[in-house]
Amino acid sequence: MSATLIKGGTVVGPQGAIPGDVLIVGEKISAIFMPGDGPTEGDFDVIDATGKYVIPGGVDAHTHMEMPFGGTKASDTFDTGTRAAAFGGTTTIIDFAIQRYGEVVQDGLAAWHAKTQGECHIDYAFHQILGGVDDDALKAMDQLVNEEGITSFKLFMAYPGVFYSDDGQILRAMQKARDNGALIMMHAENGPAIDVLVKQAIERGETDPIHHGITRPEALEAEATSRAIWLASVAADCPLYIVHLSASKALEQVAAARDLGRNVFAETCPQYLYLTLEDQLGAPGFEGAKWVCSTPLRSKHESHRADLWRGLRSNDLSVVSTDHCPFCFKDQKEMGIGDFSKIPNGIGSVEHRVDLLYQGVVDGQLSLARWVETIATTPARMFGLYPRKGVIAPGSDADIVLYDPSARTRISVETHHMNMDYSAWEGYEIAGKVDTVFSRGTVIVSGDTYHGRKGHGQFLRRGLSDYLV
Repeated sequence: MSATLIKGGTVVGPQGAIPGDVLIVGEKISAIFMPGDGPTEGDFDVIDATGKYVIPGGVDAHTHMEMPFGGTKASDTFDTGTRAAAFGGTTTIIDFAIQRYGEVVQDGLAAWHAKTQGECHIDYAFHQILGGVDDDALKAMDQLVNEEGITSFKLFMAYPGVFYSDDGQILRAMQKARDNGALIMMHAENGPAIDVLVKQAIERGETDPIHHGITRPEALEAEATSRAIWLASVAADCPLYIVHLSASKALEQVAAARDLGRNVFAETCPQYLYLTLEDQLGAPGFEGAKWVCSTPLRSKHESHRADLWRGLRSNDLSVVSTDHCPFCFKDQKEMGIGDFSKIPNGIGSVEHRVDLLYQGVVDGQLSLARWVETIATTPARMFGLYPRKGVIAPGSDADIVLYDPSARTRISVETHHMNMDYSAWEGYEIAGKVDTVFSRGTVIVSGDTYHGRKGHGQFLRRGLSDYLV
C-alpha cells in the first residue's frame, strides 16, 4: 500500500493553524505528527510543504453540472467540471439530481447517476430537487434518505411552471423532512411576484441584462426567506438551509432565527462577496449577461457585500458554495439578446472558490480557520460527509490541498479549465495559489500539471447533517 509523508507544512483546520507533518497510507490519513516526530525511515514518498498551508480538500455543496435550463444546459459536464474543481482545490462536489413536474423522483436520481458514471475526477454526492411535491414524492423522500444516501432536498419558491412549490407543498415536504431527518434547501425568492415585475419591465422596453437584477429586488428575497423560516417553524422546526443568499435583509431573517436557536442555516457564494449589479450586470451593451444568476448580484451602493462577509465571520452564514452553473456567452447567454428573461441563469466559479475565499483572509475578512470551515469543514458536516471529508484527521479520506500563500493566481479564460468561453472573474488577482491536490491519497494536481483521471471520483452516500437538533 502506498504511503506519503507531507513534511514541514502548517496544518489548518477549525482548531487553527498548527505546524505538523501528515502521513497518508493508501486512501486515508494515517497520522499527524508534530514537526520532527514523524517517521524518518520507511517505504514512503516525502513531499516538502515548507511555507505552505495543508488544508482539507474543498467541499463545494452547490453545483449544477450539465443542468438543463431555459432551452439549453450548463456547459460543464461532470468530466470537465470536476476536473476544473480539482485544479481549484475542491475534491468533493454535491450536485443536484432533478425531478420536474410529473416525473418520478427516483427516475431523476437515476438520470444523474447515469450522467456521472465513470465521468468524475473527484468524489461527488447528490442533493435531490423536488419539482413536484405530492404523495409519491413524499414517499420517495423516505426511500432516498434510508436507502440512497440522499439526505437533503431542494425546493423552489421561484420559477413558477418549472420548479416552483407553493406554501402548502413546501410545508408537507418540511414535515416529512422533520420526520426523517433530512435537510430542506430553499431557493428563497418570491417567484410569482418576480414574474410580474419581469413582464412589466419587458413591456416597458427594459430588456438589458441589468434588469434581471432590478426585477429580482432584495425585498422579494427577504420576504421569501422569512416565509420559509416561518413555514419551517410550523413544521416543528424543520432543518432549513437557504441557498445562495445574496442580500442584507435576507441575512437579517436568518440571523434573527438563529438568535432564537432555530435550525436555520444559509450559504452565500463568491459572486455576492465580490461582484455587483452596477459593475457586472450593468456592463455596457449585452456584456452584463455574463453575470446573470439567481439570486442576482446586488448594488454596490448598499451594504450587502460587507454584511455577507460579517455574516461569514459570525456564522450566520455557514458555508460558501458556488452555485456553479456555467453557460457560454456565445449561443447560450446570447439567447437573451433583446429579452433578459431568456438569458440562462448561472455563473461558473467551481475552480475559483478556494482562491477567492483565501483572498478574504488576505484582506482581513476571515481568519485562516474560518476560511477552512466555510470551504470544507462546515459543508462536510452540514451534509453528512464528516469526518470522512472536510478535515485533516486520522481516518479521514486523504483529500488534502497544499496551498502556497507566497504565490499568486491570476484568473482568466485563457488559463481556467471550466468549459466556458469567458470568465466571470477575468483579471482577478489572488494572493495565494493551489499548489498540490490529493484526492483519496492520490496526487491529482501538482503545480499547474494535472495527474488525475476521469472515473477516479466515487459516489458518496451521505448521512444526516451534524447540525440537527
